[in-house]
Amino acid sequence: MSKRNSQQAKTAARERLRAERERQAKRDRTKRQLIVAGAVVVVLAAAGGIGYAVVQANKPGHWEAVKDEKVVAPAHTTGKDGTTVVIGKSTAKKTLKVYEDPRCPICAQFEQTVGPTLKKDLDDGKYKMQFVGGTFIDGDALGKGTIGSRGEGSKNAMSALGAALNVSPEAFLEYKTALYSAKWHPEETTDKFKDDDYLIKIANTVPALKNNATFDTAVKKGTYDAWALAMSKAWDTNKDGVTGTPSFVMDGKILTTPGTQNPPMTVQEFNSVVGAALKG
Repeated sequence: MSKRNSQQAKTAARERLRAERERQAKRDRTKRQLIVAGAVVVVLAAAGGIGYAVVQANKPGHWEAVKDEKVVAPAHTTGKDGTTVVIGKSTAKKTLKVYEDPRCPICAQFEQTVGPTLKKDLDDGKYKMQFVGGTFIDGDALGKGTIGSRGEGSKNAMSALGAALNVSPEAFLEYKTALYSAKWHPEETTDKFKDDDYLIKIANTVPALKNNATFDTAVKKGTYDAWALAMSKAWDTNKDGVTGTPSFVMDGKILTTPGTQNPPMTVQEFNSVVGAALKG
């Protein structure tokens, strides 16, 4: 091989090597760009995810949002936001205030034991009943809260009671009885009343509410959700000194079994305590 040919071969080899290095450098640059781009996408996605999570976390829950809604008061109510619910014959001279929470197990015990007696007294015109509903077992900011019980069933059941009251006072009383019945009332720690379908299922045991489209729609749409919160607020700000459920007040006095701070929980105790209040 001549020196010239040898030199040309070396030059060609260097040129191929240079070209290969340039191609490799280009590939490396492209790879780096892809890595950076991918990292940016990941960062943006993460940031977006964090942003979404933050938005969701700060997004008000249903009941929090309901606080700002206009109250739709059921029929057969009076007072501010329809929170005065009085049932009974207009000729009755005195009124028994009944403080209850839909999820309250002691309220359920009272209703199952003494409820029929109270209903008969209303029918006989012995007194009127003013219902004051609380939601403290839900443990929300609107109630006084209880340890170990959280949820939204008290508020949701209160809203459904509003839907029943809108049908008639009789439907309200029958539905309240059904909610507190041994068959349907859940354990305090089981928030079954948050389920609209469950509340409607119970309502179907009440003739006036069975397959009642107006009632069902009101429950599902939450027509009386804001009213339920208004009722809860009225309970929290009561001037009777009531701090628990069930509680009974007549003429501004909390009725308790003599010698105790407990509400009357038997028919005999109830008749005795209420009878004395009616004479007072």
